[in-house]
Amino acid sequence: MWQEQRRRLHPQGLEIVTVALDVGGAEAARTFIEAAHPEHPSLIDQAHVLDELFGVVNVPNGVWIDEEGTIVRPAEPAFPGRNPVLDSMAKLDLSTFPSDVADVLAEAKKIKTDPEAYLAMVLDWVEHGADSPFALAPDEVVRRSQPRSIDEARAAAHFELGQHLHRAGDHAAAIPHWRQAHRLQPDNWTYKRQAWDFEDPVRQGHTDAYDGSWIEDVKRIGAENYYPAIQR
Repeated sequence: MWQEQRRRLHPQGLEIVTVALDVGGAEAARTFIEAAHPEHPSLIDQAHVLDELFGVVNVPNGVWIDEEGTIVRPAEPAFPGRNPVLDSMAKLDLSTFPSDVADVLAEAKKIKTDPEAYLAMVLDWVEHGADSPFALAPDEVVRRSQPRSIDEARAAAHFELGQHLHRAGDHAAAIPHWRQAHRLQPDNWTYKRQAWDFEDPVRQGHTDAYDGSWIEDVKRIGAENYYPAIQR
């Protein structure tokens, strides 16, 4: 998706940098990056530093940074023109899947995004720069970013300690810290999905390691709330 827009907009001065959040490291994301054949910088964040620095709590998220290195839109859902995952799901016949898989897909179909509106905002920013109404003033960027709470700071510390233990070869010791990260910052889906993926990489379903799972937690909040609505 982003490669398509990069070809279109790079001649007008826009650079796109994509970042994969994956504790598993380069090999875990390499297949997807190579399949996309990106012409833009494509990075891998093994430590989820983007979560800490930019307030990313789900993917895909986008952050706008201008020519001066100033953030003009903080992290928000970022689908550039289309959402191919949800588009493909819309055509699926759920009756052909096992019941537990069908349940996951049924909830996923309810997720709401607005890719056309997001792309229109990007196009306006590329054309008008700082004069675009979608390039926010510094005080509005700060307001939307929200200060990090003590619990969120503790969640980041637990998640980082879990990463260290996992990379040191003691995955079992990482789990209690990741459980704490989930408890302290329950709206951080990158923390949750990363941990669930190690236990059940296909469905991110319920296991003995964690209290929740993708399907359980999405049903709890309502799939329509999985991504917040974009603030214009």
